[in-house]
Amino acid sequence: MKKISFRNDILPLKNELYRLALRITLNPAEAEDIVQETLIKVWNRREQWEQIESIEAFCLTICRNLALDKMRKLENQNQSLEEGEHDAPDNSYSSNPEEQAMLQEKILLVRRLINELPEKQRSVMQLRDIEGKSYKEIAAIMAISEEQVKVNIYRARQAIRQKYLETDKYGL
Repeated sequence: MKKISFRNDILPLKNELYRLALRITLNPAEAEDIVQETLIKVWNRREQWEQIESIEAFCLTICRNLALDKMRKLENQNQSLEEGEHDAPDNSYSSNPEEQAMLQEKILLVRRLINELPEKQRSVMQLRDIEGKSYKEIAAIMAISEEQVKVNIYRARQAIRQKYLETDKYGL
């Protein structure tokens, strides 16, 4: 039986929780609030920690549910992801300013396209492609089947690929 420590097992998940909340809310301040609420809820349920199969999935599920609740209340789907230094790509391999600018534009375009996806697709992409979660873990976090996870990831990637090609082709 594994003894779960708040400091060693739960606090290190803070950044991952933040990225998930940010991907859902598209608002850094809201995402930070959601992470704080998540940590409080997890702490308040510390009596149950020993029965939980995956404390990480437990934390991510609470975070996602809080973020979705917040979004339902606010219904402000039109905000876009604020740029932060933590998102800045490493352009050191290219010394050509024009190439760097083009790469930066492509990254911003892809980020914008992800933000335009429906919430469920944004969340599965965040968990799979950015956080590296398995289909099984994502299914548990989002309370859907592994098949639904795969379908949502496929549709999200297809939508982004299609919109990216259209935008790239017409220079929009």
